[in-house]
Amino acid sequence: MSTSANAAAAPAAQGHPRGLKPLFFTEMWERLGFYLMLGILFLYVTDTERGGLGFTTALAGEIYGTYMAFVYFTPFIGGMIADRILGYRRSVFIGGLLLAAGYFSLGIRSMPTFYAGLALLCLGNGLFKPNISAMVGNLYKAGDPRRDAGFNIFYMGINIGAAVSALLAAPLRNLWSFNTAFAAAGVGMLIGVVILVLNWKRLDGADRKPVAKAGDFGLKQMFLTILAPAVAFGVIGYFVGHKIPFIMSTIKPVTFGFLVGMLPVAGYFATLVRKANADEKPGLAALIPVYVAGGTFFMILHLSGGLMTVFAERSTDRRAEWIPTATEFYAQKAMPSYFGNAGPSVPRPDERTLVVMPDETEAMFGARILSEGTIAALRADPSLDVTVNPWPGTPGIDGALVCRVFPDANVSLTTSADAHGVATTSVKITPEKAAPTGEVVLTRGVQGRQVPLIVVSSGTYDAVYDNAGAATPRLEPGRYVRLLNAEILTGFLNPLFVVVLTPVVVWFFAQRVKAGRPVSTARKIFYGMVITTLSLLVMALGARMGADGAAKTSMMWLVAYYMVITVGELCLSPMGLSLVTKLAPARLVGLMMGGWFLSTAVGNKMSGFISGLEPSTAMFVILALAILAVAGFIFVMLPRLDAAIKRYGA
Repeated sequence: MSTSANAAAAPAAQGHPRGLKPLFFTEMWERLGFYLMLGILFLYVTDTERGGLGFTTALAGEIYGTYMAFVYFTPFIGGMIADRILGYRRSVFIGGLLLAAGYFSLGIRSMPTFYAGLALLCLGNGLFKPNISAMVGNLYKAGDPRRDAGFNIFYMGINIGAAVSALLAAPLRNLWSFNTAFAAAGVGMLIGVVILVLNWKRLDGADRKPVAKAGDFGLKQMFLTILAPAVAFGVIGYFVGHKIPFIMSTIKPVTFGFLVGMLPVAGYFATLVRKANADEKPGLAALIPVYVAGGTFFMILHLSGGLMTVFAERSTDRRAEWIPTATEFYAQKAMPSYFGNAGPSVPRPDERTLVVMPDETEAMFGARILSEGTIAALRADPSLDVTVNPWPGTPGIDGALVCRVFPDANVSLTTSADAHGVATTSVKITPEKAAPTGEVVLTRGVQGRQVPLIVVSSGTYDAVYDNAGAATPRLEPGRYVRLLNAEILTGFLNPLFVVVLTPVVVWFFAQRVKAGRPVSTARKIFYGMVITTLSLLVMALGARMGADGAAKTSMMWLVAYYMVITVGELCLSPMGLSLVTKLAPARLVGLMMGGWFLSTAVGNKMSGFISGLEPSTAMFVILALAILAVAGFIFVMLPRLDAAIKRYGA
């Protein structure tokens, strides 16, 4: 009797194997950390007002897309390592520790720890993600009708973690900083690892001993025949991309190199299908269109951390005066950039709370870093209180506006422009380990009290008041327009709707079964793609209503988008995971689960490229047409998919 059969033979009281609960909570905490970090990553990279890195949107898109590509590419390797060497439990354990280390690394504001953190997250996810999903599949016998419901329950755990992550990220960065929020993600991951360890024996049935079949690729062969060519192709593609004007003006060499590098990996999967025996080939072949659907769907869904975040941050009316005072830490203070496309009815800050300085000083203040030379320049204004307090940690300082002070020689500024010629200045400390000499919050005496100030350039100052008419009210000095954090919209709505709508979707398909007209797993994927198309058309209309960023639009457009795309997700994503465990041979489940994430990696790289563009009406319409084309492909493939599912009794 197989280990998966042993696991299935011990059902829990709720009708599912006992191992489902610890896997549910382990995954929930891992996803909490993942989505907490992901929800604010793009904001952190592009931010110029709240202590971010100040990179251009295009560069942020490359970083985001490359990270998201590799965080989903590494499961291809992690699945094989689990199949051949570690088994599933040990892979998940080691992966969890690497993920925690990555989050803690991001908790330190420096470029080396930033890139090291992203690398650790990619490696950790490679071992964690495919193998915990494979463990869920191993809890059920082949043909067990509870399998789809089990994955739906597991998927709900993912989205509970994602929903809580957004609720944690907002106050953590509102009260402290981006880096504090990243470190909190690391704490969440460690909790997930502890849950895994405490249930180690209970999960024995969900694990499997590493097995290799004669003729299978070993790890050495994988590195020599797949990964080495992938790296070589990727490097060649990167340099060739620099020579092709079309590539330079569109997807850029990094994205082109990644896509070229994926060709040998895609070739491996094609060879695997071609050389499979007669019993295994139909199932493996049927997974190819499933991979196509999954990759394109997640290209859209993972725009949440990029393009949709940009839309929420810059083009959405996020005023939230309705947030109770008791939970004011959920209300973000509106910085000057918010008012550039705000209507004349939106109150502006009192002019005396803004200090006009050169562009470089604005950039430093936005990074919450000031040089000693800048401090001297600010002190030339007798109306300002520029008291530098000792470092570290001075009680009573407003954490949202506190700036660290460094010697001039340690502050480095770099200015770059995006495709539209908009310049962005990033600020860093060199060397990275240099210690601050103090910290300061700029204030000015207004109406008998000291109020905190914000440093802006003359261009930013003009933009704040350009759209303000004579009747536009001014805020009381020291008060701010209160905003809902962008990550609440892009990070909370989707998992919230997953939790709310999962019972509805499950009930709907159950009713179809009772009526004698069940919807096949493959057809659910087709429905998911069609519904995703509709969600993009909702966003196209929303962008149109805001004149493509010229004016802010209602938050309800994003609410409607996430409600619609979530229904599509519930039709597609759990079914894709389930089909991999149904159609792949038992000895290759981990590897083929890695293939699912590989297809997601390709979609994610394109998601990063798209996120570096403008969230316009035309962009959303083009994306809708692309997804509709994939839906048509899945529709044509439905007979083959249904035949394969029936053949394996899945």
